[in-house]
Amino acid sequence: MKNKQSGIFATLDLLITCAMAVIVIIFDTALFMFTSVHPAFVGVFSVAVLVACTAAYYIIRKSALLKKKRTPAPETVSVLAGAVVDLPYPAFILPEDSDRIIWCNKEAARLFGESRSRKFSELFSTLEGEEGDIRLGAQERRYAPVSYTSEGGDMRAYKVFILHDVTEYDSEVETLRGKESAVAYITVDNLDELLNYEQEDYRSASGETEKKLREWATSSGAVLKEYQQDKYIMLFERSHLSEFTKNGFDILDKIRDIRVGTNSIPLTVSMGVCAMEGTPLEREKAAQSALDTALQRGGDQAVVKTDSSVDIFGGKTKIPQKRTKVKARVVANELVSCISSSSNVIIMGHKYADFDAFGACVGLARLCMFCGVPVNIVTDFKDPNLDRCREWMGREKDYKSVFIDSDSAMDLIESDTLLIIADVNNRMQFECTALADHCTRVCVVDHHRKTADYERAPLITYIEPAASAASELVAEMLEQVLPQDALLSSEANMMMAGILLDTNQFTKNTGTRTFSAALYLRGRGADVGEVQELFKTELADFQRELKFHSNVEIYRDIAAIATAEGECTFKDKIPAAKAADKLLTVEGVKASFAIVPIGNEVHISARSTGTINVQLLLEKLKGGGHFDSAGTRLEGITALEAADMLKAAIDSYLNENNQDKGDKK
Repeated sequence: MKNKQSGIFATLDLLITCAMAVIVIIFDTALFMFTSVHPAFVGVFSVAVLVACTAAYYIIRKSALLKKKRTPAPETVSVLAGAVVDLPYPAFILPEDSDRIIWCNKEAARLFGESRSRKFSELFSTLEGEEGDIRLGAQERRYAPVSYTSEGGDMRAYKVFILHDVTEYDSEVETLRGKESAVAYITVDNLDELLNYEQEDYRSASGETEKKLREWATSSGAVLKEYQQDKYIMLFERSHLSEFTKNGFDILDKIRDIRVGTNSIPLTVSMGVCAMEGTPLEREKAAQSALDTALQRGGDQAVVKTDSSVDIFGGKTKIPQKRTKVKARVVANELVSCISSSSNVIIMGHKYADFDAFGACVGLARLCMFCGVPVNIVTDFKDPNLDRCREWMGREKDYKSVFIDSDSAMDLIESDTLLIIADVNNRMQFECTALADHCTRVCVVDHHRKTADYERAPLITYIEPAASAASELVAEMLEQVLPQDALLSSEANMMMAGILLDTNQFTKNTGTRTFSAALYLRGRGADVGEVQELFKTELADFQRELKFHSNVEIYRDIAAIATAEGECTFKDKIPAAKAADKLLTVEGVKASFAIVPIGNEVHISARSTGTINVQLLLEKLKGGGHFDSAGTRLEGITALEAADMLKAAIDSYLNENNQDKGDKK
């Protein structure tokens, strides 16, 4: 039948084409007989008309055939409509440009009632929105939607949704995922110190620690094995992780309650937990990486890696200084090896660099010069805070062309360029984030708590939160590898300035390593009297600093919040940092905060007497730092709005710690 219809249409096409040709011939004959037009022109014109008419006919014919093919037969429409109406899954039709339902089938009406004229978003909430894994929720059920777009008879586009109930399926998948193994590495932070100073109590403290860990593991059906002295690995079902996080990993507090010796030294543990998808080997490596992060943040905390986030719990104790010159020597030798195998080295610190970042960069530059590798330091020439430092170092012939801006640094990147980042590990605080993105060989030297993992692992990550300053870490490394007369007195002065700044003239966060580094710098020509010239304040800055003292609010009886009073402009955050330091001398103040607007940003400098962890507190505002000294910067808000956000963060921090105390009781 189909072949017969095709033959009829082919004959019809031939007859119509012949008819058009006859009409054109008759028209040409008349034109030739009754006009004086040249015969050649008549022929060309005739052929053109015939071709145009034939083409137009076939275009119209093809369009009609396509339209006929798109239009199903009446019996087909009836079958399709009946199938959709009686489909055992709820189905909806909506205009593509609207959220209002215009039609639903019987199953949809049975489950959700008459839905026409209701909004689709009123019936369903999006539970998961990732591409290929969308889930809609309604009436405590979960649905997986299948959707497509179709054109209606009115030439408008419509969306058709067919929903499959996957509640039981998702529940089974979640149950199976919950039975997968998670890995935790656990290490006791300071039993080695107790072994040195409280040897008679070491055995009992170690036994009590292991007892509490095993009780915690047994309560969740976990396997806990000690693979090295005071180091454990634990395997548990992922379903228990929600319980651990809900309790804030209270095992950290239970371990911290163990006190040793006459000084009642608290024990602490660090944990790296991985509950991600992947092979057992991948989970084990991720757990080890999480433990490294916990230790680099100072210990006494648990770092939990999941598929969607990295969560941190604990971190409530100050970090004991336990570094040795052995580690400094190992890192220094590794860094020398990396530098020597590079074509050039670029060094940068953090935005709004201070004396410590500048001093650390200068010390690392001297190490590169000792290795004979070209080196440059990235600096912001628009930042007046370092003008005197750059002028001071510019007098040395080795530093005539060392300082460059970010744009010039980008032009120096080669395949084997080494980037050294000093005094910062938070990517958002880098002097130039583009440098870190484009350099494949990176080393990090910092004394702030680690904030997150890097997408591309650095060659060397030397992060020691127990150090008072990055300049202290660099001075220790230089002491191990540089000849006695290789360090210039101006370079020693720069690093001494960094240590003096971050220790507030040796009055806080100091240890034996701090004074050892200062002694080394003093022996290499550092003069504290000369360094103090860098700390002198201009009269205008001194007057700006006074603005903070006259506008102080005592919040929650323990926190002093100072905001610059009146209309004044600030070029840096140094007045705020100094104000925060002085506010700690006020009776009853355990933490101080100074808020300063700089351009379109608001900076907050925080200080603590040691009872409040301002680093954890300001992490709530995307900041960081140390237990007793931290900072953050907020964009696009006013100083008053920043003060409100700070108060909310203080409330959250105090509530969390009050809850911890309540749990202990």
